[in-house]
Amino acid sequence: MIAIVKLASPYDPRKSRWRVETGEEFGPWLSRQLKLAGRTQAELAKELGLTRAAVSAWIAGRSTPRPTLMTDIARVLGTDVGTVHTRTTDTQAGLPVTWYHRPGYPDGGRDLGNAAAFAFDADVQVLARETCQNSLDERLTENGRPVRVRYTLHELTGEHLEAFREAILWNELFPHYSAVSALAGHQKVGRVVDAGVRDMYEKGRLVLLRVDDYNASGLTGDDYGDGKFAAVVRRQLESLKSGSSAGGSYGLGKATLWATSALGLVFINSTLSVPHEGRTERRVIGRLELPWREVDGRTCAGPAWFGRPDPDTPGAEVVRSWWADEETVDRLHLSRDSDEPGTSFLIVGAHDVASLEDQFDDEDKPRAEEGPEDARDIKRMHRRLVEALGRDFWAAMIGGGGRLPLLEASVRALRNGEEVVPETKVDPSVEQPSRTRALRAHYEGTTVERLTEAGQVASRNVPLKLPLTGGARGTLGTHQAVLLVTEAAGDKDTPKNQVHSLRGNRMTVRKAPVSNLPIGTNPFQAVVLVGEAAGASAPFAKEAEEFLRAAEPPEHDRWGQTEELTLRWSPSAYRRIQNLTTEVNSAVRELVARPKRGRGEGGEALRKALTVKSRPKAKVPSGPVVPVLDVLEATIGDQGEWLITAEVKIPRGDEIVPMVPVAQLDVRSGGRPRLDWAELVAVEGCEVENGTLRFPPGTRRAKFRGATDASSHPVRTTLTRLVVELRAGKEA
Repeated sequence: MIAIVKLASPYDPRKSRWRVETGEEFGPWLSRQLKLAGRTQAELAKELGLTRAAVSAWIAGRSTPRPTLMTDIARVLGTDVGTVHTRTTDTQAGLPVTWYHRPGYPDGGRDLGNAAAFAFDADVQVLARETCQNSLDERLTENGRPVRVRYTLHELTGEHLEAFREAILWNELFPHYSAVSALAGHQKVGRVVDAGVRDMYEKGRLVLLRVDDYNASGLTGDDYGDGKFAAVVRRQLESLKSGSSAGGSYGLGKATLWATSALGLVFINSTLSVPHEGRTERRVIGRLELPWREVDGRTCAGPAWFGRPDPDTPGAEVVRSWWADEETVDRLHLSRDSDEPGTSFLIVGAHDVASLEDQFDDEDKPRAEEGPEDARDIKRMHRRLVEALGRDFWAAMIGGGGRLPLLEASVRALRNGEEVVPETKVDPSVEQPSRTRALRAHYEGTTVERLTEAGQVASRNVPLKLPLTGGARGTLGTHQAVLLVTEAAGDKDTPKNQVHSLRGNRMTVRKAPVSNLPIGTNPFQAVVLVGEAAGASAPFAKEAEEFLRAAEPPEHDRWGQTEELTLRWSPSAYRRIQNLTTEVNSAVRELVARPKRGRGEGGEALRKALTVKSRPKAKVPSGPVVPVLDVLEATIGDQGEWLITAEVKIPRGDEIVPMVPVAQLDVRSGGRPRLDWAELVAVEGCEVENGTLRFPPGTRRAKFRGATDASSHPVRTTLTRLVVELRAGKEA
């Protein structure tokens, strides 16, 4: 008699490629299925008519069952024989997928929200920056291909919404949302959740935002042990980034996923680059972030997980990830396009509240007649995602000179599965044309020393002197960063005359204007490549990466004083970065300055045609004179720093006292908190030396500019008032 077994086809038409899945070893697989089904080895042996020792030998890996026994094993486990043969998924028998809510603390403690989520606004542009950075850090480098990241906005209504709520067991979650909504009157997270639930019911819609990456490592490792899966799904403030060029270092970026969800709900489907339990595809779990609550007389500490109960935990209450089938991931809107390693994050109830702040006037009234835009408008979110990716990751998308891009990014929008906005591939040559031209010229070796023609790119090295660690005096070495400058005339790049600074993963870290530009300077754009972005073979590239990575705050949007920089190097180590900024600005001013006219080009002839009567010089008093601050203009920069322009009035005198500008915050009582200067530059009539203004003899007026270090601000800049004083220098 011949038994014919129909197995799953190795050809997947949806993925248009042949795939071969390697199943898990029989022993560990069978052991887990028995636990899931609540059966013992002895019970299985009895139903199969075998000894317990035979089943034990299978579990231990000393032997495997005969093919004729596979059908009987499948019958006992309540599955098909193909599942037993391939062992690429768990049987569906036993403990069903459900929600596990962490019990309240026995000591009565309460967590009224995830503190990490409060570090970021509900802003899809912040989400794009953090998630795309994480995907870059997890890129598989062995094949040399870029990581591909796609953002999908999907609005569900009607029966599509009902089907999704059924798939996530919404009826089990609703009592928890009701309990949190009751806290809306005095708790921030409660207000956000209440608004999200009301929007779904009142408007009959739900916005999903899925972030997929391909050619990335995926969430590898055990559910509970040290690994990427546990770091993202189980833990807070843990970063397992490897390599000095990695962008993340605080473990905070993943919190943007839950911060962007008005419901605090994210589902995950990961394809692993390293097999776990003998397989790689469709590792699924969900995580819910809610504050402390009481439901049906039982207190819950905060987070909850959606998965399969783990029989190894007490009472099999704690859930773990499970290997889902294709039908399940389809119902959860987590299907991936290919079997390439990577992870899909599904943000449920996505909203973009931060994008609406500029729509209101000072009286909190909408500026537009039709009223404010919706924070859940998928077309608006699509536009802002494309804008953010083009602004922050343009350099990572560029190749040239034999160098491949690190990143490909796209955004699309759907409504009930139908396309609303076509998939838009972010093109750096469209979003950042001038800077794209500059970086490609650098890769292709076509830069010049000076700008003499339209379309050229000038290149120059600028030094970054790296300090010794541990507070030791001296310099470890000098790293040569690469400055690229090109014209911006006719391009859409905005704002003009800015320097974008980036390091190894080529994400733009710092964006800053160049101060003290000559009058009539043509519009330009500049790029600074530091660390491994300047070339892996550049002297001290790795050390520069490590130093600058420590100088980045959790937002990764500037370089300045941080606690890690102080602890590992010294409290004054950030001044090395200030010196780099000064060198960059000086080099830019020199590269963009127009050539001076010759004596015969009109200036000298005009002066000879004029007659100027001079007055007799007044008698200059003897003794030192003290300059006085005369005019002060201040604005708030993109990074929350104060940007000032100040004019100084100087009495006549033989000697002018050096002065030190001091920036402080105005307070009602007590001493004024002092702010650090991130940059202090002379404009005219003075020089800046170690934070002190020095004036040449005979100067009557001077002008300088400054930018405070936002990391030294004790409170948000928009809530403060600035006081600037001139104090006599140490020599006076």
